[in-house]
Amino acid sequence: MTGPQSSQGAAAQRIISLAEVKQHNTADSNWIIIDDTVYDVSEFADMHPGGAGILQDVAGTDATEQFYALHRIEVLTKYKPRLAVGRVEGVTAKVKLPEPGALSTGVPYAETPFDMGYKSPYLNESHRAFRIAVRTFCDTHLAPVAQQADLAGEPVSDALYGQMGRCGLLAARLGPGPHLQFWPDGILGVVKPQQFDYFHEAIVHEELSRIGAAGWVDSLGTGFTIGAKQVLLFGQPALRDGVGAELLKGEKRIALAVTEPTHGSDVAGIRTTARLSDCKQFWIVNGIKKWITNGHQSAYFTTAVRTNDRPGMGGISMLLVPRGPGLTTRPIKTSYSAAAGTALVIMENVKVPVGNLLGKEGKGFMIIMAGFNAERAFICSGMIGAMRRVNEECFKWACQRKIKGVALIQSDAIQLKLASMISAVEAVAAWHEALLYQRGAMSFVEQNMKLGGPIALLKYQITRVAEHISDEACQIFGGRSLTQTGMGRGAEQLRRSVKFAAILGGSEEIMAQLGVRQALRDFDGSKL
Repeated sequence: MTGPQSSQGAAAQRIISLAEVKQHNTADSNWIIIDDTVYDVSEFADMHPGGAGILQDVAGTDATEQFYALHRIEVLTKYKPRLAVGRVEGVTAKVKLPEPGALSTGVPYAETPFDMGYKSPYLNESHRAFRIAVRTFCDTHLAPVAQQADLAGEPVSDALYGQMGRCGLLAARLGPGPHLQFWPDGILGVVKPQQFDYFHEAIVHEELSRIGAAGWVDSLGTGFTIGAKQVLLFGQPALRDGVGAELLKGEKRIALAVTEPTHGSDVAGIRTTARLSDCKQFWIVNGIKKWITNGHQSAYFTTAVRTNDRPGMGGISMLLVPRGPGLTTRPIKTSYSAAAGTALVIMENVKVPVGNLLGKEGKGFMIIMAGFNAERAFICSGMIGAMRRVNEECFKWACQRKIKGVALIQSDAIQLKLASMISAVEAVAAWHEALLYQRGAMSFVEQNMKLGGPIALLKYQITRVAEHISDEACQIFGGRSLTQTGMGRGAEQLRRSVKFAAILGGSEEIMAQLGVRQALRDFDGSKL
């Protein structure tokens, strides 16, 4: 093999002595050492975001400590193929550049206990293999574009979203079920439909959230995750086979449209109406939905409407509303990225075929309530993935950041913070696993009867813990946690997005109230 790439690869394998490196100590010929590798940064210096001077200060020397004090390891992943000229004679690499799909098993508590080598009553090798496959997909296709797109407010491209659909990642976000039949050879070629369980689903949510860039990650199908299953479970066969297949394969996008400007958690009070046309072939929909995730990008809306004049929950039905004449969306600016496509959805005399009714007329409230368990469990999974990633970054940073020559990790105060963060996440993660097991062991009806309260309380506790993790991470990273790029990026992103989990799918106050009220329902009245 010949050509630029092979020549570059050969150069990177060249063995270079320390004495030779020291000779390249000028602006015109600037070599530096990072770990075991020699980099020629002469031409790169003028493009260096921190200016050429800082590179000139370390010309001809080992700059490993200075580099890791200021840069994430992904910088080396990006620039090593272009700038590396050889390896240092007699030096063995201390830091291994991460490979796509690699688990962070060398960082305590960065992964699930099972993936760290402990025994689990719930997980098996199919879950480990699936996590590696999902992380490989994320590292290869999603993470390289996530941060820039998130800052620019650009959602995932149609091509990449379609790729997620074709390999089964979108379908996996809906949990086990007959919708997985389109992938008989396995999701990502790893887990067969008959093997797939709620733990596999949770792995997808966790791994996507580990990317960070929460607004952009929400463009990867949050609307699909909370709005597509109603079509598959309650839609008529023609709707399931047509629109349902389009959604699963990533050909079209969908959003859940329940919340209104005047009604959020009070679902029974929604005002959007749907009335039969004179020809009885269409529902005519009028109303406004607000804060609809992915709404600005979606072709379909799983929509809560009032189909009769009965007050409260009895008058609510669910319709699949296609984007068309009379339906407009306007983007809503939020505290995280515009990439999520959060929208105001305005429906003015929108004609919806009567066959787009989901379930029975007047029974929409129960469909909404049934969907809340899955939505809240999805939020819990995502937050656990995000928190574990932030804990991992805090642990790494505390070990590599030095003040007066002493690593932060040696401080009693930092150790106490890390102990609090780790124990809080591991506790809610264990509760989360226990409830995932219950979901798999119960029928759909039994889940709705028994798990609404526990899942609500879990969501409440997880978002309380997330606030704590976010706060402590910001203190550990200091000023770096206030910038959207660089070392503290993960802490900044969690701080900016944590309230979305605490409010969407039911606010913390509503979750706490629901959990205790359901517990009271089962109370036998015994006395002290």
